[in-house]
Amino acid sequence: MRRPALLLVLPLLLAAGCAPTGAGPAVGPTDPAERSAAFDQRATEVAQAWRPDASWRSGYVPLQGPTVLVGDPRFTPDTEAAFRAGWYREQVPITPMRVGGEIQFPDGRLTVPLVNAVEAYRQLDQGDPPPCPGRPKRPGLPSPGGPTVEPGPDGWATSTTQTACLPLTVTGVTLGAVPVHTSRGEARVPAWLFTIEELAVPVARLAVAPTAVTAVPEPTVPPRPLPDGLVGAQDLVAVDGARVTVRLGVGACDTGITPLVREGPDAVVVGGAVTRSTGVCIDLLKLEPVTVTLAAPLGARPVLDAFTGAPLSIAAR
Repeated sequence: MRRPALLLVLPLLLAAGCAPTGAGPAVGPTDPAERSAAFDQRATEVAQAWRPDASWRSGYVPLQGPTVLVGDPRFTPDTEAAFRAGWYREQVPITPMRVGGEIQFPDGRLTVPLVNAVEAYRQLDQGDPPPCPGRPKRPGLPSPGGPTVEPGPDGWATSTTQTACLPLTVTGVTLGAVPVHTSRGEARVPAWLFTIEELAVPVARLAVAPTAVTAVPEPTVPPRPLPDGLVGAQDLVAVDGARVTVRLGVGACDTGITPLVREGPDAVVVGGAVTRSTGVCIDLLKLEPVTVTLAAPLGARPVLDAFTGAPLSIAAR
């Protein structure tokens, strides 16, 4: 295991009202019908500007992160913290066996080189947990030496239990395949499956070598910002046939959050409408999940953000 990465905490500022990140000072319509018309105009421009090259339809363009959970891991607070931080320890030998693989798309197959299990584990493991003096060796046990004192939201408080700082334990590794959202729809992609003692399902690390991965193309963004009262989408949460769930980036005090969608034969553009607060509000971007139902299953069509024009990827867990 390697050294832990540093975490940066940014201060929160108070501001009058809440504007979307990058939206600028533009003032837009407040009537719902006018906002819907403004969104339709913007979405049409975004869809017309979307012109990916041939690799979007012929190569491998993943639209989600390289670490995948297939099924419910039955997280506890401790194991979820370890998973998100990338804390692992291996209890079995991991050998650098070289193998090839194949991606199965809805419209065909693609043979690709793979990274070996050692390299996949190196990518997965992001360091050791921080030192936790006086913490128990297992979650939920009393701390050695009796109660401890820690800061809390209401000041310093006495506690008899602490959260253990433990890595996830790798007890096995095999090569398999997992479903991945790609530019060509949902594909079966080779992955190294790491069996984790503390989780109910393996942690999968996608095994396709970087040389076989095509980057998401840069979008062509309309030159003006979104009108005020409209917001963009940050990422995809789930795709289930014609039901698409995204997270909108809204202000902490925004109300009346309404998803907006423009569905076309080659792309789907999503965004939202909000009512801004007129009082003092914390300047904080909040991710609000919303679901839209399309007229037809999404298939291989990209979901484009109405603000940036970029294709959305599946959000990391």
